[in-house]
Amino acid sequence: MSQTQHQLRLGAIIQGASGNMSAWRHPDAVADASINVDYVLDLARKAEQAKIDFLFVADGLYITPQSIPHFLNRFEPITLLSALSLVTKNIGLVATLSTSYSEPFTVARQFASLDHLSGGRVGWNVVTSPLEGSAKNFSRATHPEHDERYRVASEYLRVVKGLWDSWEEGAFVRDKASGQFFDADKLHTLNHQGQYFSVQGPLNVGRSPQGRPIVFQAGASEAGKAFAAEAADAIYTRQETLEQAREFREDVRSRLVAQGRNADDIRVFQGISVIIGDNEEEAERRYQQTAELVSIDNALEYLGRYFEHHDFSRYPLDAPFPEIGDLGENSFRSTTDTIKRNARERGLTLRQVALEEATPRPAFLGTAQQVADGLAQWFIAGAADGFIVRGGTPTAFDDFVAQVIPLLQQRGLYRSEYAGETLRENLGLPEPENQFAQRRRQQVA
Repeated sequence: MSQTQHQLRLGAIIQGASGNMSAWRHPDAVADASINVDYVLDLARKAEQAKIDFLFVADGLYITPQSIPHFLNRFEPITLLSALSLVTKNIGLVATLSTSYSEPFTVARQFASLDHLSGGRVGWNVVTSPLEGSAKNFSRATHPEHDERYRVASEYLRVVKGLWDSWEEGAFVRDKASGQFFDADKLHTLNHQGQYFSVQGPLNVGRSPQGRPIVFQAGASEAGKAFAAEAADAIYTRQETLEQAREFREDVRSRLVAQGRNADDIRVFQGISVIIGDNEEEAERRYQQTAELVSIDNALEYLGRYFEHHDFSRYPLDAPFPEIGDLGENSFRSTTDTIKRNARERGLTLRQVALEEATPRPAFLGTAQQVADGLAQWFIAGAADGFIVRGGTPTAFDDFVAQVIPLLQQRGLYRSEYAGETLRENLGLPEPENQFAQRRRQQVA
């Protein structure tokens, strides 16, 4: 195993002032960060200077007046990363886009184009859109149920990957003397006819500089894990303890093997929030300063988003978390399952659940050394291949870059320079063979 395979990977999430309901009110916050291009450019430059693998943009398709401020007014991911591709050189660019409310040909073309713009640094975070209300924005009568959304996503991704393989490497000859623009033997028409999609092809964009854009899957449901094992290069997930995270990663890797894939052909990223102080007391004070910005009304509204915008204000605040049955099962399934399980096991009241969800206590809170030690422990124990980092306060990401990354580098757990030019190279993932060329090779053999 190479030295780089013994090193963890890092992503940085672009999330405005934060995912907190009231973080924009923090004295150090840029209140319009979610729609401030200069703020995002500064974040991208800092992340690239720190040799972070990629920037990650989460997204959603439905809002209400009760949504967190970052959701109400933010950049569309493809548009934002197209701009960032021209002002960065090495860092990867990962955009979230839904398979439930978009067309495979359009999405294949968008990501292939962005991959060429960036020189092979693009990833697609494949989501199925959890919120029921999304259907209302796309002329749909109903929102597909959870497991069907993943069945759609499975076929969708097969179509997109087939379109990405429309052209083999070197297909465009562009020989002015002979007049040959492309090699017809390296052009492939998909002609897909499936349960959900009918797509002819070929795609009108050549082969990606990294073979194919990196495919991320987000979530931890059974359907999500099965989908990841079948088709993903990386997973964005969140488990609360090292033991749960290690179990999750081992489960996913075993599923890859069952699918005939190599267990090392996927990278599991834990989404984390960090707060760093000169000592534990200062880190705790910084957390409390942010948490206190959230009112209980805001917290209840934020909690309701996970449960199809359920109105939790109807319940007694200091009574046990209410029994709400299967509410949320068609939305954020793994998240809602965790919320209900924690409330039950810990005997939490509705007030406690709402406040914890509105400002989750970071798993990595303390001095820079403590945070670095915690990340190292999770990585060495096999709980993660890397982490997608969000600052728990407006200045926490800067603290992470300036204080934690150097400690990880000193331990040999993090790179000092990028390993390659593409996101695939920097994640240590093999370049996929064109499926049509592979089929032809196998037929000849």
